[in-house]
Amino acid sequence: MTGSQALVQRYWPAREQAGMAQGAIRALALIAFGSLFLAVMAQVKVPMWPVPITFQTFAVLLLGLTYGARLGTATILAHVAQGAMGLPVFAGGAGGIAVLMGPTGGYIAGFVLAVMLTGWLADRGWSRRILPAIAALVLGNLAIYALGTGYLNSAFIGDWQKTLAVGVLPFLVGDALKIALAVSVLQLGWRSRN
Repeated sequence: MTGSQALVQRYWPAREQAGMAQGAIRALALIAFGSLFLAVMAQVKVPMWPVPITFQTFAVLLLGLTYGARLGTATILAHVAQGAMGLPVFAGGAGGIAVLMGPTGGYIAGFVLAVMLTGWLADRGWSRRILPAIAALVLGNLAIYALGTGYLNSAFIGDWQKTLAVGVLPFLVGDALKIALAVSVLQLGWRSRN
């Protein structure tokens, strides 16, 4: 993790000379904070037309760009495991295996792919500048949509036009706003630590 250029390295760097216990404590603390942040953001609703949006994807993508691939992926996997065990960490306070098998299950699986991708890009410095950060966030959103709509269509709807109408189009404006907010947070994070 010490080779990562993710933002978390600037605030709480992993040190190669640190002992294994200290590294594990750091990782566990960041994973706990990240999964709590994601659970809270999943409950934040913004009334938009025609569908209200939550800040769950904002948190996923921001965690990827701030934590990097390894730590970000571990955080999302912890979040998914918590939800699978029944903790109310998903949107609307939902939890349990039924959520993962339901219409939003593909999107939740997409969170893992998205954080791996955005984290990998962050590890290579993409979160430092505005345009690469925007590109990383767009790619992360595409990863979520690819798995989410693929599963939604194949398991529940069976018609791509309807799937896109309910699973993508209502969320595009909200996603654009969340990307703008995430880029602003990232830039503030990089600038405040100079």
